[in-house]
Amino acid sequence: MASVDHDPLLLLRGSIASSSAIIPTTSADTSSDSSAEVPLSQATHLLFTHPTRVAIPIDAPTRFVSNGSPVDLRSIYFAWLNHEVAIPEYNASATKLNEELGGAGAVHKFAFVERLELIAWLEGGSEESEYIKPLAGERDGASATGAASTTAASKAAPTVSARSGRGTLDPRLAQIYNGERRMGDRNSVLRGIKPTDFSHVRKLAQAFMSKKPGPTAITNNPALAINQKPARRPDPIILLSPSASSLLRMSNIRDFLENGKYTLPDHNASISVLHVSRMMKDIDPNRPMRFILVEGPEQFKPEYWNRVVAVFTTGQAWQFKNYRWSQPTDLFRHVLGIYVGWRGEQPPESVRSFGHRVLATSVDKVRDPAAAGAENRWRDREVVESIWKAIEGNMRSKGWRKDAAPTSI
Repeated sequence: MASVDHDPLLLLRGSIASSSAIIPTTSADTSSDSSAEVPLSQATHLLFTHPTRVAIPIDAPTRFVSNGSPVDLRSIYFAWLNHEVAIPEYNASATKLNEELGGAGAVHKFAFVERLELIAWLEGGSEESEYIKPLAGERDGASATGAASTTAASKAAPTVSARSGRGTLDPRLAQIYNGERRMGDRNSVLRGIKPTDFSHVRKLAQAFMSKKPGPTAITNNPALAINQKPARRPDPIILLSPSASSLLRMSNIRDFLENGKYTLPDHNASISVLHVSRMMKDIDPNRPMRFILVEGPEQFKPEYWNRVVAVFTTGQAWQFKNYRWSQPTDLFRHVLGIYVGWRGEQPPESVRSFGHRVLATSVDKVRDPAAAGAENRWRDREVVESIWKAIEGNMRSKGWRKDAAPTSI
């Protein structure tokens, strides 16, 4: 390995710090007359002008190690020349230089982390790197520095061993360095002085991984319940009728329930889910409650049925084929039913047979869809309010609260 005075990395770092010239040449002669600068692909030596003029072979190995092999000086210097460009541009430039070199050599392409470490060390941002081997006498110099610091207060020693090969230190400064706390960087902070075997942890963890504790183990422990966050209340669900004869479909239900205005449905609309917000003062007076509207339970999980608060129906029994309760008499014992028809027309016999658990309401017919406006639909608001009042009363009876939903209905 090169000595301190002729170490390529230290010469390059010192030249960068002093902004001194670094000249690629074709000669080992350090005289100014023969040190003509040539392209990096033609250079055989790198001439450093600080602190003295020294020419180092450009293919000389350095203390920077990548994948177990030392990286040559040409690759180090080329990486510094391109330290401000992005990785793709750096790789493209390295490929171009390798083509110019032919078989005379090759530029090492640094990995992303290696490049960061190298540039930081060359700029003086870090004093050590896991990729840079220490100088031959550096460790011995560290012990010599500690010995010299014990006598530095009584007498001044002329020199102290080099610190990272960058010259000598004053004994008083060495004493200060000796009292500093050694700080790790992101590469060394997780590395200890010896490897630790954690295989025993796997045996200890098997007892916890083989059987998951049930939810009652937490809820029955009052000490743990104090620090638990309250569970978020799930959104209630309203089911609509997918029948083409239904007056309320996904295309017009939101305007009806939120704005109190009935419009004819658009049977060509393809909407799978809607959200409607409504203040339920008897359940949560501080914030509106969000309802999920869907036409069918195809995507339901079993626990979703406990969140169903209303079912809009036209009286057709096939609507309930895939429901949890496929019989209307069973369904409307658990969930509120709602029928919306035209004013002046009797509800179907099937709706009347469902009993009092189905709220039958009616709206005015739309005589002229093109001329229909809010001014002649004022009775729609009364119908909407009666529907929401029935839904709220049913929810309170089933156990809905501002912070919880019923676990079964």
